[in-house]
Amino acid sequence: RSDMVYKTCVSIAEKTPKKISKSLSKALKKSDHAEIRFDFLNHESIPETLDMIKKDLKKCICTLRPSSEGGKFSGTEKNRISIIKLIAEYNPFLLDIEFNTIKKNKNLLRYLKSTNTDLLVSWHNFKQTPNISILKKQYLKMKKISNNIKIVTTAKTVNDVPKILSLYDNKNTRLIAFCMGDIGKISRLLSLFLGSPFTYVSLGKPIAAGQLKLDEVKSMLMRSG
Repeated sequence: RSDMVYKTCVSIAEKTPKKISKSLSKALKKSDHAEIRFDFLNHESIPETLDMIKKDLKKCICTLRPSSEGGKFSGTEKNRISIIKLIAEYNPFLLDIEFNTIKKNKNLLRYLKSTNTDLLVSWHNFKQTPNISILKKQYLKMKKISNNIKIVTTAKTVNDVPKILSLYDNKNTRLIAFCMGDIGKISRLLSLFLGSPFTYVSLGKPIAAGQLKLDEVKSMLMRSG
């Protein structure tokens, strides 16, 4: 589709508010969006960081991943939930919330909906890529919560890539679906051509396995356009 604008989202995982602010302004000069991984911060400094970057939050996906989901947040779950509520009050472009978190916490879901913040419901499988029928079921469950869905699995073989990309036949959902790992790299790019609203990239060292660099993606997209 020649009318498609392919967008990128730079993942930012810095350990201090100042560094986040600096990386963010660098990222937004070249990228449409940035993902702020708040779980890399000391949680006491999250409120300060939110204040520092609030004018850019309308371009940011905010994420506070617990260690059980491959993240770095080490506080209690109660503590994490209260920070998620705080982030929601800043109305970022998207608030990334794990399907496993929201599925067992109806009060949290009600609260987040009341702030009118758009939710990106995410689900990660760090071990493998399940078969298509499991992926489709997972997708339908997530769709009940939000139209913004992120499904990320781990590619063990090349055949895992078409499995994850088969989720892209639905038009009214903003779906981000790809495989992690080196074998999955190609899926991060192909997802854009299939309708993903953006692909996650890094400014420098990749934050996730198989993540492409912003400049690499930009030059590939220029050639394809």
